[in-house]
Amino acid sequence: MRRSTERFLTTHTGSLPRPDDLIRMMFAREEGVPVDPAALAARIRSAVAEVVRKQAEAGIDVINDGEFSKPSYATYIKDRLNGFGGTSQPLQYQDLVDFPGMARRVFGDPGRSRRKTPACTGPITVRDARAAQVDTDNLKAALGQVKAEDAFLTAASPGVISLFFRNDHYGSHEAYLHAIADAMKHEYEAVAKAGLVLQVDCPDLAMGRHIQFAGLTVDEFRKMARLHVEALNHALSNIPPDQLRMHLCWGNYEGPHHYDVPLADIIEIVFAARPHGVSFEAANPRHAHEWKLFERVKLPAGKVIIPGVLDSTTNFIEHPELIAERIARYARLVGRENVIAGTDCGFGTWVGQAAVDPDVVWAKLASMAEGARLASREFW
Repeated sequence: MRRSTERFLTTHTGSLPRPDDLIRMMFAREEGVPVDPAALAARIRSAVAEVVRKQAEAGIDVINDGEFSKPSYATYIKDRLNGFGGTSQPLQYQDLVDFPGMARRVFGDPGRSRRKTPACTGPITVRDARAAQVDTDNLKAALGQVKAEDAFLTAASPGVISLFFRNDHYGSHEAYLHAIADAMKHEYEAVAKAGLVLQVDCPDLAMGRHIQFAGLTVDEFRKMARLHVEALNHALSNIPPDQLRMHLCWGNYEGPHHYDVPLADIIEIVFAARPHGVSFEAANPRHAHEWKLFERVKLPAGKVIIPGVLDSTTNFIEHPELIAERIARYARLVGRENVIAGTDCGFGTWVGQAAVDPDVVWAKLASMAEGARLASREFW
């Protein structure tokens, strides 16, 4: 994973706005409408080339495929693994229970309302062994047309898969986690073998507190989080830590978030995970103050932080000077070489998600690049 050595690098969390025609094709596939597989594959490949070019033009240094082959960052696994079936299992967000009007807005999102989350009803095995290879091939082909510092692909962590897909088969949560981990090793290692950085998405370590484990005490949740990290580390055991990054998230939705677990309660558990890169929300109003945590928490050797300097749920375009200020806060505490500027979460978490206007997304990313340039003048 590339480090900042002469300037602050920029990246993002993974998902980016999809073209309208690709959204229509993916909605149709999710709803069981026949879609020509060859036509969909060709459109995904061309769309990846487009989004890679747009990232480079916006000034993003560490880029990806926008997650264009996936209906969402987590639910795509139902198409790549065996063992999932039946109807979708709804999730309950503790903070939205208190505000039912807000809940209707959140779950009425065109993307979130259509997501498919069947339960685990049988043994988990690899179903589509080629999918990850196709993703790496598409991204590497697109990278040949632009200049980029580094590139990454995202994959769902065992823990977040267990969050979205209820266990109706395995005898315990631990057994379920490890079955997922064993099956996901194939995808993780395929990305690493292609020479790309692998980002594992781990909202379960934060968002899980007010969804999957809302009924637990903080100490009980921390115990479960450790179990999730153990399963993650097992799945990543054959990949060098410096080829790995992870994303921590409290949920990419505009909501109250007043039950979010504080970063201070989970940071040492997160740091116990193998990935050297740690991406986390740091711009939204519920977590923007937590940069102060690093005044007393020492960054472990080898780790790199990727704090969000853009809010991924608002159409405000953050001012470059604010972005530079956010970057500088972390750089002064953990060292300039240990900071990469990122986004709070994705801008296309679900196919059809429309929280931020696509044109605004690209303006926000360009503003981040300018903010990183401003901060670099101060530190180099």
